[in-house]
Amino acid sequence: MSIQLEFTKEIEKNTAGIYQKIKSVVPEVEWPLHAPYIYKINELKKNKNAVILAHNYQTPEIYYGVADIIGDSLTLAIEAEKTKADIIIMAGVHFMAETAKIMSPNKKVLIPDINAGCSLAESITAEDVRKLKKKYPGLPVVTYVNTSAEVKAETDVCCTSANGVKVVESLGVKEVIFLPDIYLAKYVASQTKVKIISWHGKCMVHDQFTAEELNQLRKNYPDLIIVSHPECPPDVIQSSDFTGSTSGMIQYVRNKKPKNVFLVTECSMSDNVQVENPTTNFIRPCNLCPHMKKIQLPKIYDCLINETNEVLIDKSILKKARVPIERMIKIGRQSSLS
Repeated sequence: MSIQLEFTKEIEKNTAGIYQKIKSVVPEVEWPLHAPYIYKINELKKNKNAVILAHNYQTPEIYYGVADIIGDSLTLAIEAEKTKADIIIMAGVHFMAETAKIMSPNKKVLIPDINAGCSLAESITAEDVRKLKKKYPGLPVVTYVNTSAEVKAETDVCCTSANGVKVVESLGVKEVIFLPDIYLAKYVASQTKVKIISWHGKCMVHDQFTAEELNQLRKNYPDLIIVSHPECPPDVIQSSDFTGSTSGMIQYVRNKKPKNVFLVTECSMSDNVQVENPTTNFIRPCNLCPHMKKIQLPKIYDCLINETNEVLIDKSILKKARVPIERMIKIGRQSSLS
């Protein structure tokens, strides 16, 4: 970890516009800690022709302070390939950095913390997929992007929560293997006639929410709009007003402008959406992702200045894993609100 950089008048002046944007969600007392890293990182990016991709679950000082491209997993996968930078830094978890490397094999892809994993991605291995294919011969395998490169290499087509239903139905079959999130699989099954064979993986953040919690919130806020992610348990989804991917949730709030809203997902996303929707009150019974929170400004600075934690993938795995991602991107999103 890098030592704390000095907060100078020059840095204060040059980062004032950023703080003005996010001051509603970042306490003033914290800004002298964040601003020097934001200033130095943005300076380094120009000198090194680097870009930072940040997932919607990153904290506001990263999301609005240093990120060049923000979005959900599908957006980051698409934009990783488009970038002309020499260096890509993934402000997200490891499977996202792998996806960026798969889509940009000739670029140097770095992750600020190599141990930023994912409970869902770690719930399944390539060997598990091979066993499933033997058990259900001939069935296509649809794999959520929240998986390792090795798992993607064993699959037919990837999907995100934004296009899971569309991907499944695009295959024109009566039955598919859908991996690894059991709750997303149940959600997709509820939206299609295609039979879904699922796995037992779960996101440790979304699995914590309960319908009882949501019902209690409705008692406290009678006009509350509840917007959930499809990685949540089925009873949570049933208790919600809308369910969609992170991008779909953001768009829902932007379009509907609810007075009070609860985003049933990782907590930092509420902060980020709050910045763009100041008239909406965000209720925050927060669940933080310990893996996403390993990505911090000092680690991004160290990673960029020293070019450490490079993500490398065996060429044969990379080539195989790229095919299902390209198929997913070609299929696109499900709709404007998913």
